Amino acid sequence: GLGPAMSLAFDEYGRPFIIIREQEKQSRVKGIEAVKSNIQAAKAVSRVLRTSLGPKGMDKLLQGPDGDIVITNDGATILEQMEVEHQVGKLLVELSKSQDHEIGDGTTGVTVLAGSLLEQAESLLDRGIHPLRIAEGYEMACKIATAELERISTRFDFGTGTKEDLEPLIKTCMTTLSSKIVGRYKRPLAEMCVEAVLTVADLERKDVNLDLIKLDGKVGGRLEDSRLVQGVILDKDMSHPQMPKELHDVKIAILTCPFEPPKPKTKHKVGGVGGRWQRECPRAVVLVAPAWRDGARTRPGGLSTGAMQGPPHQAVQPAFPGPTTLRRPPRHRVATSSHPKSQVDIDTVEKFEALRGAEKAYFTDMVRACKASGATLVVCQWGFDDEANHLLMHEGLPAVRWVGGVEIELLALATGARIVPRFQELDASKLGSAALVKEVSFGTTRDRMLLVEGCPGSRAVTLFVRGGNKMVLEETKRSLHDALCVARNLVRDNRVVYGGGAAEMACSLAVEAAAERVGGVEQYAMRAFADALDVIPLSLAENSGLAPIASLTEVKTRQLTEGDPHLGIDCNDLGTNDMRAQNVFETLAGKRQQLQLATQVCKMILKIDDVIKPNEYA
Repeated sequence: GLGPAMSLAFDEYGRPFIIIREQEKQSRVKGIEAVKSNIQAAKAVSRVLRTSLGPKGMDKLLQGPDGDIVITNDGATILEQMEVEHQVGKLLVELSKSQDHEIGDGTTGVTVLAGSLLEQAESLLDRGIHPLRIAEGYEMACKIATAELERISTRFDFGTGTKEDLEPLIKTCMTTLSSKIVGRYKRPLAEMCVEAVLTVADLERKDVNLDLIKLDGKVGGRLEDSRLVQGVILDKDMSHPQMPKELHDVKIAILTCPFEPPKPKTKHKVGGVGGRWQRECPRAVVLVAPAWRDGARTRPGGLSTGAMQGPPHQAVQPAFPGPTTLRRPPRHRVATSSHPKSQVDIDTVEKFEALRGAEKAYFTDMVRACKASGATLVVCQWGFDDEANHLLMHEGLPAVRWVGGVEIELLALATGARIVPRFQELDASKLGSAALVKEVSFGTTRDRMLLVEGCPGSRAVTLFVRGGNKMVLEETKRSLHDALCVARNLVRDNRVVYGGGAAEMACSLAVEAAAERVGGVEQYAMRAFADALDVIPLSLAENSGLAPIASLTEVKTRQLTEGDPHLGIDCNDLGTNDMRAQNVFETLAGKRQQLQLATQVCKMILKIDDVIKPNEYA
């Protein structure tokens, strides 16, 4: 027999063929069972995050496969580090990621809400309601809830002038930071975030490029030592320890081309010519120089081959063109187009000395060309050797080497410099300016960083964070990223709703009222949606040590009787439920996105009625 797990059919000629073979290869769950198993997985994931919600939410400690420890209560980070195996659990991980990418805040709330919606759907499925009717009811309820959010939202105008204008922005950022580990120091951090966002914001276009705000940190010091730098911090130091540590009114040249003499490739020959050479240099050096080409972008590394065409005992000065005098050599020289490489034998001490002298002269010319352009600091993407470093110090030109591409771009944006890819193009118009470049050291360690401050019309800023250990530092950076995203969202859309579960309760009441006017089975789904919204205030109360159901019913009743959508859960025990008085704000865009994303994921999960996956034991 074929067994129960194989489907057989016959073609038009009566030949049998197999449609689905899944005997030992695949396990399969169908119908309501599939929906229910998916709901169980989603509930398990959202339950992990429920305790992290709100200002009194707990943190999670996650250990990675390589032993790295992460301590956080950021929903997206927790789910990312958890390595969820179940396919529906992965959907919730994607859900929190999309909330993080689009809004930057509210990642925990959106996952908890999605889990609650599915939990409510489970009891409706038990009553025999079709999953698609539930999904349709949820969609209707979501539209009513978002309309209610817009109705209760408050718009505020902020100028860029006085501090009073920015107060709502700062308070909204403080609400985000209050649920994080940095809650005790939220006011100064919120002010830094708002100032950083408004520095790089384009208020006419209502847009903020967060790439221009760099989050940098150093372990050691206290959280209170964090600061906003109007410019860029480079995790580098001056290339030579004797170069000046502080420069004022700096002209900066940014080079992405090599800043050292061209290096000829050397091959060693055993033996020598005899006499003095053999005594002093046991091996002769052969220089292999790349061939000259017309229109070459860089001058070839090595000697001009025609310079060495004399008898071995003659000391000939090699002809090195300077940085700006690149010419093709005459035809009688050894390098031709048919030879990809040309060789020069350095077989006397004098020739070797001449080569070194020529290299030194070449690099000295480069340094002087930099100084002639007016540069007082060179920032180089590539390194240069110790000899070049010594020459730079000797010529009095401070330099920084091995600066990464991202930092170079930020530095160029901050100082107004143009990045120079070819040394010949360096002139005064390509230089950037800064009021101060200063090397700072930390505590008793040898760690040093360069501060580039006082950049005119700077469009790049750095939030420099300090913390007692690596975990605190990383969590602070994540918290500040959330706050920066909130400030950016308010520049884009300056409407806020009130936090502490106030917005969710107002939406829940609106959906319940609308369900009365809907005929058909969808009204059950709408009531379930209203009940699911209550999970946010319930979790807030539970995490704050209050009696969850008593707190929720009391505040919800007051909202209904007083018609005041600003009443929420008093998590911080300040003696008032009015979220306006407590200054607990959330962005309308973030809240709306939470409702829509959670509803979409629920619809997707409710529509799955067949799960086919490879059997682990096959």
